[in-house]
Amino acid sequence: MIPIGPNTRVVVVLEPVDGRKGIDGLIHLCRSQLSCDPMDGMLLVVRNRSAESIRLMMFDGQGIWLCQKRMSSGKFKHWPSAVDGTNAVSRQLLMHELQTLIWGGDPMRAQAAPMWRRIPVDPSELRAS
Repeated sequence: MIPIGPNTRVVVVLEPVDGRKGIDGLIHLCRSQLSCDPMDGMLLVVRNRSAESIRLMMFDGQGIWLCQKRMSSGKFKHWPSAVDGTNAVSRQLLMHELQTLIWGGDPMRAQAAPMWRRIPVDPSELRAS
């Protein structure tokens, strides 16, 4: 089972990746272009040039998962871009944004509750509950 949870670091490669790249090619991409280690539990997301399929790669502690979704019709029309016009080659997504992307939606318009909610520290606030 792929260990994907709400705290999984999701990294999306912004430019299309050659669809012939396998696990070793994607590991090399991570290390050379993204300067990250794919064995640290991150989930890598790439798409092909025609935007008809996306692939997800993740190391689960025992082996590497490589999954692909190809649209039966249409394309993945909404793909993340660099933030604030930077020349970034990748971008991090939150889990709800990844789910929206997988279903063909626009991850930048996905809305959800904030990932962090402040817990009151004042003891009087805790006693009042």
